[in-house]
Amino acid sequence: MTKIYHNPRCRKSRETLQLLEEKGENIEIVLYLETSPSKEELSHIIELLGIAPIDLVRKGESIWKEQFKGKEMTPTQVINAMVKHPKLIERPIVIKNGRAALGRPPENVITIL
Repeated sequence: MTKIYHNPRCRKSRETLQLLEEKGENIEIVLYLETSPSKEELSHIIELLGIAPIDLVRKGESIWKEQFKGKEMTPTQVINAMVKHPKLIERPIVIKNGRAALGRPPENVITIL
């Protein structure tokens, strides 16, 4: 099963989902803006991606600019901010067989299929 953390309003997310469908993947779609990942789930995703929590933040979002930009934050505080405000989570994220990839560009996910 291939899991995608998806935002249907995002072009890159739609393109990544389409790519997965074209590859014949059995897909579980997580609408993460409606069902925010838990702190544990998001921590695990970040670990699978092999990045720092701050690298998964959409720093152009107004929530980030207004509430967090320029502040010293621990990795845990960054994760907590993303859990509280899932709009801050970069997307799409695809997970398969214990591996994860960020679909920016969508072709990035091919490496884990």
